[in-house]
Amino acid sequence: MINKTVANVSEALEGVSDNMTFMFGGFGLSGIPENSIAKLVELGITGLTCVSNNAGVDDFGLGLLLQQKQIKKMISSYVGENDEFERQMLSGELEVELIPQGTLAERCRAAQAGFPAFYTPAGYGTEVAEGKETREFNGKMYVLEKAFEADYGFVKAWKGDEAGNLIFKGTARNFNPNMCGAAKITVAEVEELLPVGSLDPNQIHIPGIFVQRIFKGAHYEKRIEQRTVRQRD
Repeated sequence: MINKTVANVSEALEGVSDNMTFMFGGFGLSGIPENSIAKLVELGITGLTCVSNNAGVDDFGLGLLLQQKQIKKMISSYVGENDEFERQMLSGELEVELIPQGTLAERCRAAQAGFPAFYTPAGYGTEVAEGKETREFNGKMYVLEKAFEADYGFVKAWKGDEAGNLIFKGTARNFNPNMCGAAKITVAEVEELLPVGSLDPNQIHIPGIFVQRIFKGAHYEKRIEQRTVRQRD
């Protein structure tokens, strides 16, 4: 069995450089690759194109890369809770491609599966379809969307083994599975890293064939974007 384990986040990020395209799993702050993002901030690389559902919040996750002006372009489905993301977009400092959420997920999955493009009805007749090929199928119009081409994909899982097999937990199983194997190199950080054979094969969400590097992350904060509580009775 091939061992995909690397010693730490520094080793996991070997080869990253300016002007690359990165994918980041997660939805808001749920299931984001916290260790990988923090290391990218520390490395100070710039000119990045980032594919992520959104950019979380100002002072955490991708918001840290935005604060340092390391991101040149965001490809996302919405601006979310990040005021800095909104400010940079409206001021023209940041190039932004907003696409339907399902299309974002499918462009990841298409890259994972090796499909160069696919047709979707989402966005037909809107700005989303401008400049793109359209085609009719069974009386309905569709837009041709291309699979993403990314250098690195960074995902976060609950458990993983040395062969790269992954299990996600709860809502952290969002964009993470679709991004595994969708880039040239997939880096998985996990809360628990176990020997091969420790995971129940029936519980594995992503097989190790889609992962090139895996490491055990540390100091996960798991912040909550919007905490809502009810008054005590």
